[in-house]
This record gives sequence, structure tokens and C-alpha cells, in this order.
Amino acid sequence: MKILPKLHGLVNTPILITQHSSGSFTQALAEQIERASKFPTRVAKTADIIQPGHIYLAPSDSHLTIKQTIGEIRCYLDHSPAENYSKPSVNPMLRSVAKIYGRRALAVILTGMGKDGLEGCRSIVEHGGRVLVQDETTSVVWGMPGAVAQAGLANAKVPLALIPEAIHRCLKTR
Repeated sequence: MKILPKLHGLVNTPILITQHSSGSFTQALAEQIERASKFPTRVAKTADIIQPGHIYLAPSDSHLTIKQTIGEIRCYLDHSPAENYSKPSVNPMLRSVAKIYGRRALAVILTGMGKDGLEGCRSIVEHGGRVLVQDETTSVVWGMPGAVAQAGLANAKVPLALIPEAIHRCLKTR
């Protein structure tokens, strides 16, 4: 809620979010994000067409991935087992984003327990994309961003309040 509203009007790229959550919380989160950010926001469903300026959330029971079809990029839900004890996991989403967007991909890893996102960020970097992580000082738990930073995959460690500006800068230079 401190990042997305500040991006409205500055960013016209699709935004994919994996939030470790369960049940009806994900739909309520999508509605809350849409109200706060003014970006059209939905819980992703298989075959949703990815559109610029829209936000797609992973559902609570599936990994969110994307695939390119003729002229379109679409959401696909992956029902494979949990990764890093998480379902949805950030890794499948980031791996699919890296394959399609390559050097245009930007991953942002925020506060969270564990190391989910580490392997997905490795894929983003291997495909030429960029990675931002929330800094330790402003993170409630520096597990996820810390794992990515300690692996040397983060282009920058950014305080929460400065992440919108950092995202805008990264997207302008692509």
C-alpha cells in the first residue's frame, strides 16, 4: 500500500504479485490494492491476458506463471507442489517473467520470512533483468530480501519509502 499508489500515472507496465496468503484474503487484498492504487487489479486466472497498467495477484492455492502465445502474454496457474514451503511461491512467477521479459524484467522483493524468491531472482538476473530488494532497516523480516541481497543478486537495497522512485527509475532506463 506504500508502493503501488505512488506508481499510478508513472508506470504503465503489467504488475504481477505473489503474496503468501490463504483463502479469501487474496480477493480482499486485490480489492484493497485496486481502491488504493487506482490500477485495475484482479486475482489471476488461467488465460487472463496480461495488460499494461494492470495488477495480477497469484491466487492463494496456485503459483502464478505467465506464457507467451501468438501476440499475447497470458496468466497460467501452476498447481505443482509448494516451493520453499510456499504456495503460491514467488519463484515460478519470476522464472516465467524472466523467460518472457528478459532484460525488461524487474523483480522487487519485499519483507518476508524464508528465502522464497531467491531462485526466481537468479533467473531474472541470468536473463539480464534487474532486482530491487527492500533494505534491512525498513523490513519487518529481512529473510526474503536478505537472501537475495546476500546472494549478490540485488541491484539495489532500497528503503520502503524510496521503492516507488527506484521502480520508476529502473523502468525508465529499459
